[in-house]
Amino acid sequence: MSVRKLYKVIFASQGKVYEVYARHVQQADIYGFVEIEEILFGEKSSLLVDPSEEQLKSEFNGVTRSYIPFHAVIRIDEVEKEGRGKILQLASVENITQLPHPILNKKKDPEK
Repeated sequence: MSVRKLYKVIFASQGKVYEVYARHVQQADIYGFVEIEEILFGEKSSLLVDPSEEQLKSEFNGVTRSYIPFHAVIRIDEVEKEGRGKILQLASVENITQLPHPILNKKKDPEK
């Protein structure tokens, strides 16, 4: 039996930190983006409702693939078990440093 890989992706977007679990994470064909597919959510039969996870479900409802800019990614881990996804306000999260933005060299004009 083959073991399916599982990833925990943490990224910042619009003043919030997202922690999501997904089956596929790879470099996107669009330069500067990470592609996330098959985002997973907690158990469907659970009696307890986590508002943060419900917000994630509604935000990613109908999304088959998401593209996250490289500079917004905080961390990507390959994990053994799925956890609960969550959204945290950026102000409530301490010690988060985003990766630096890529530096692109502009082509020099040959006439100058």
